[in-house]
Amino acid sequence: MAVVSVPEPGMEPGLRFACVLDGRGGAIHKSWDEVLSWRPEDGVLWIHLEREHPDTARWITQASGIDPVIGEALLADESRPRVEAVGDGLLIVLRGIGRESGAGGGAGQGGSGSVDLVPVHVWIDGQRVVSLRDRDHALGALRDIRNANALGKGPQRPGDLLVQIADKVVKDLEPVLDAMDDEIDRLEEVVLTTADSAVRHALSDLRRRSIHLRRYLAPQRDALYRLQREECSWLSERDKVRLREVIDKVLRFIEYLDSIRDRAIILHEDLSSLLSERIARTTNRLTALAALLLPPSLIAGILGMNVGGVPGTQNPDAFYIVAVVMVVITAGIILVLRRLNWM
Repeated sequence: MAVVSVPEPGMEPGLRFACVLDGRGGAIHKSWDEVLSWRPEDGVLWIHLEREHPDTARWITQASGIDPVIGEALLADESRPRVEAVGDGLLIVLRGIGRESGAGGGAGQGGSGSVDLVPVHVWIDGQRVVSLRDRDHALGALRDIRNANALGKGPQRPGDLLVQIADKVVKDLEPVLDAMDDEIDRLEEVVLTTADSAVRHALSDLRRRSIHLRRYLAPQRDALYRLQREECSWLSERDKVRLREVIDKVLRFIEYLDSIRDRAIILHEDLSSLLSERIARTTNRLTALAALLLPPSLIAGILGMNVGGVPGTQNPDAFYIVAVVMVVITAGIILVLRRLNWM
């Protein structure tokens, strides 16, 4: 099935897109002027804004009719996942994969780049959904929902839209986690075949990424738990059942990340042990070599002293005798070292 990509307006400052849900899976797109003239009887309005833009702040604080406390929270830099109920509305902050990461960036394909987890701030009630993104961070989940609207298969109600946002934000993590799992499998094979110090850096980077993801997924799980328990007139039992499925998926992803982190730690320890064994073997060989060369060096040093009385100076066969003695001593040292399992 072909995916229809809806172009974002871009010409209207602060406004990424605005639309009114038609109740059948489609949407009617609106401009800033039409947003300003919107009334609840026109249908459910979904407006998506750039959080840092001054026109966004001006509309939220002066023209939107949103409670000032809610407006301040929507515009705040705080992006930790959370859910706050205010009357019959919900203030929601979630984090998802940025469009660049999910589209095959370094993190999305299991590379060493950081996974781009971007925030989305949402205010939703029975008649209006206001979502805000950071100016330089696009959330792929919202683009997918808009494409579904263009095909007439998008959300029909506010609760339906909320569930789809939560589901897409979580679902987009799956390919990233699968790539990380493939990467840990590949590193495990490398560790078993070679103890390369470069692998240690790859393991450390993978563990750092898993901890980074888990740091946001854990509060996101708690936020979704609270979202499921909230009693809002526009949030149906069917929506809550679907939210439970999203929560189960988050729990599975957290366990997935814990498994990746633990495997990375174990592989890091195994690699450190292999490197230590390699260093120990090299040190042992150098020690054995020094033990072999020490007696001949001692004899050569004594016979090479420039003093009178050195034995063999007048004997033409002295060199050969000393050489034979050195060979015998070396052979004896080799036997002793092998009995001690040093060689």
